[in-house]
Amino acid sequence: MTALLEQALAEVHKLPPDQQDVIATLILEELKDEELWNRAFDQSQDALGRLAATVRVAKRAGNVKSLGFDEL
Repeated sequence: MTALLEQALAEVHKLPPDQQDVIATLILEELKDEELWNRAFDQSQDALGRLAATVRVAKRAGNVKSLGFDEL
């Protein structure tokens, strides 16, 4: 465990139980969301690769209009 996490948990430990539960719930939800995001991202790599290939073909064919984002 990192020193920062230990410090944060020490501060949480000082709170009343109901507030500790609120923070624990937030942490657990965040960890679950992170896992879901990672799983979705891992499972989307083939589709993202196909999309990128389609865009490259369209760009080479001159079918892509610049929106000016690259000029910043």
